[in-house]
Amino acid sequence: MSEGVDTMGLDTPPWLAVDRLLDDPENRIIVCCGAGGVGKTTTAAALGVRAAERGRKAVVLTIDPARRLAQSMGIDSLDNTPREVVGVGAGGGQLHAMMLDMKRTFDEIVEAHADGERARAILANPFYQSLSAGFAGTQEYMAMEKLGQLRARDDWDLIIVDTPPSRSALDFLDAPKRLGSFLDGKFIRVLMAPAKVGGRAGMKFLNVGMSMMTGTLSKLMGASLLKDVQTFVAAMDTMFGGFRTRADATFRLLQAPGTAFLVVAAPEPDALREAAYFVERLAAEGMPLAGLVLNRVHGSGADQLSAERALAAAENLEEGRIVDQESGKAGLRDSAAGSPETGSPSAESLTADVDEITPNETAVDEIMLNETAVDTITAGLLRLHAERMQVIAREQRTRDRFTSLHPEVAVAAVAALPGDVHDLAGLRAIGERLAAGVPAGA
Repeated sequence: MSEGVDTMGLDTPPWLAVDRLLDDPENRIIVCCGAGGVGKTTTAAALGVRAAERGRKAVVLTIDPARRLAQSMGIDSLDNTPREVVGVGAGGGQLHAMMLDMKRTFDEIVEAHADGERARAILANPFYQSLSAGFAGTQEYMAMEKLGQLRARDDWDLIIVDTPPSRSALDFLDAPKRLGSFLDGKFIRVLMAPAKVGGRAGMKFLNVGMSMMTGTLSKLMGASLLKDVQTFVAAMDTMFGGFRTRADATFRLLQAPGTAFLVVAAPEPDALREAAYFVERLAAEGMPLAGLVLNRVHGSGADQLSAERALAAAENLEEGRIVDQESGKAGLRDSAAGSPETGSPSAESLTADVDEITPNETAVDEIMLNETAVDTITAGLLRLHAERMQVIAREQRTRDRFTSLHPEVAVAAVAALPGDVHDLAGLRAIGERLAAGVPAGA
């Protein structure tokens, strides 16, 4: 049995013991991964708050472009520099937070691994500026770079990473391989060849051996862009090996003891299908999986009342109220009108009767209206309860399907909050729910 996991029975998955995971000093990196919109950022922030308040020196790295993390932690804004979260921590614990600035991280790499003149040439290159701002996979690769930088600094004993939003693939893990393929690709090798040969020989090689290719590329890309790319590749030539070396080192760090992956999902079919894929992919890559965090799980304090019984009770109330109203009104009308055999009452007696009957009739109407209102509200509440029980049952079936496929995966089910998380109190509440989370099916 791994750290952070408690076994339950054969019918339920093991329970993910979040506090044990956070408290273990051997755990240095926690990576929250999953599809977009399932609460990865909130989960990462809540874990950071709880870890700091349990004595860890933690830093949360978010790649989510939304500003929710900064707002919930009471920070005006987050950037590429870790900022301390005030009012969080106990027993020496601290919390810092930061949000990945993809371009700034790329710039820092260039500045750290190239001399001043070459670094300035690279930073000013139009192709580099485009690559560093939005090239496919750059965000994921820079997240890996930043993780490596944070781990190398050793200022924190726990790094919590909120991975980039991705629909299906673990782009965070694929980035080093994609970068390696890009650097080893024929296009890059062709563009690097003149720089590697150098001098007149290089120009002769370019003019003779590549004239047709560069002509075609100039038509496709434009002569100016091709020149920018060639200049960029020549300037970056000495750095390409370093990119691959650091990416491979960070990838090995993610596979090593001391790293734990948490797959975050919602109790919905699509989200749990993605979670199953993530679990399988992590296993294939040899990544250490701590468990599944199942966010926004619904529950009820009156789950002994089934949806079917609640609906039946609501229908009985509604049908009974209609019958009672009709018979009550009819009875009132009969008593007020008198019997036809007695003849029509005089004006004096009618006035006297009205004086006597009106207060009683008004009181009866008020009672009936009150009863009708109570019945209406009660029936409505019963129907709402039935809907909630149907949601709970649907979520449970979805969770059971995941558990049947991956019974070994530890689960923490996090009860849904009544509103959005927008401050430290909300993050603490999520942390408490994480720590108290119960496995699917329990």
